[in-house]
Amino acid sequence: MRADTLETFLSVALDAAEHHATDDRSRASLAMIRERLSDIPPGEHAADAEMPPVVSQWLGPALRNAPQAPRLAPLLQAIRHIAPELRWSPKPSASEEVRERHANAMLVGPGGWENRPDVWIGLSLLAPDLRYPDHDHAPEETYLVLSGGEFRVGTPDWFTPGPGGSFYVPPGYEHAMRSGEEPLLALWMLKA
Repeated sequence: MRADTLETFLSVALDAAEHHATDDRSRASLAMIRERLSDIPPGEHAADAEMPPVVSQWLGPALRNAPQAPRLAPLLQAIRHIAPELRWSPKPSASEEVRERHANAMLVGPGGWENRPDVWIGLSLLAPDLRYPDHDHAPEETYLVLSGGEFRVGTPDWFTPGPGGSFYVPPGYEHAMRSGEEPLLALWMLKA
């Protein structure tokens, strides 16, 4: 059985992501993620919660600065509610600056609150004026951006989806993100 807090978060997160998805590949991926999440694996475990200083300092401002659009407001409220129960951690292979000024929370996926290999759902938070390293991975990914910030996918060109913006990252495509004067908060969903 899935914890009520996680169940609520996943429901509102998928609703918001599906509503804001503009790419047919994102829509198809999100539909498959929703289907897979209907099968709850045994052995759910909540990792010990950990909130590093970057999250304590910047999550509140990121949530306050996010637009209170009808489809985003329930997700922002769910993030506020679930954030203290999450294990936030930096990208281990990143530079010291990125490790100190960035954190991810894996809600569903390898090592997540719901440990499973087929779906990864998490949050990324960047302090202001930080560039997250270029990276790629085999699973396709859909982002729902909850704040300002810039992204790039497969090219050197940066784009600004804006709060509520969504975009698709094909399998194996190099991508990156960077914050501006405000913290960057994004939800990501991967189908392995």
